[in-house]
Amino acid sequence: MAHALNTNFATSSLVSRLRGMADQTRNSWDLYKEYKRTFNELNALTDRDLADIGVRRCDVDDLARTHVYGA
Repeated sequence: MAHALNTNFATSSLVSRLRGMADQTRNSWDLYKEYKRTFNELNALTDRDLADIGVRRCDVDDLARTHVYGA
């Protein structure tokens, strides 16, 4: 029987942790920009246009949030 030994430690350099934080921040901003774009596009529609696609104006925020961030 073979045994595997994992020798990876949870220590990472300060630079790699900072890079990871920067990547997470950039990703969060990109998601937020996509949310705002989606929200603004839906909010710019008239009530009649929203009714045609089966959306109430009060649901625009939830729809934009679900579209970008998931359920």
